[in-house]
Amino acid sequence: MPVLKGVNIEVGKNQVVALVGHSGCGKSSIISLIERFYDPIEGKLLFCGEDIKDLDNTWYHQKQLALVQQEPILFSSSIRENICYGVDFGDATEAQKEKQLIEACRMANALTFIEDKLLFPEAFDTKVGERGVRLSGGQKQRIAIARALVRKPKVILLDEATSALDAESEH
Repeated sequence: MPVLKGVNIEVGKNQVVALVGHSGCGKSSIISLIERFYDPIEGKLLFCGEDIKDLDNTWYHQKQLALVQQEPILFSSSIRENICYGVDFGDATEAQKEKQLIEACRMANALTFIEDKLLFPEAFDTKVGERGVRLSGGQKQRIAIARALVRKPKVILLDEATSALDAESEH
């Protein structure tokens, strides 16, 4: 059964796009297509003019896209490990990696709570517990957003990823 019909969206460089609609109208399906969780039966999905079916999957997913979902998946490791999970820092020094981590947390509005010694005495080395049990919903989302930002992707997909955030953090 077709989920989407007649969809044509063009997004330019540095453009922000919001897909808005009632539940079940296809917003998450469009994100799934962009992520290439499945391919369209008809038509094409182009990235920089190239059909995503023809792109190297590793390059596309590790360097070009980042997905933050409404319910982020966190591992029972430290905040630092959760943010840097799967990031290829290349030849960066430890100081450069730390700077990139801090900047991503600042942009995700996560740095303030991470560095709050009353909440997290071990800051970035604080263990979050199984599935991030030691964090609130908003803190989990900000960690997941920082995880996306630290990779410096060309495209960030937010699938209701700010639903548990206050207005300032959402901005």
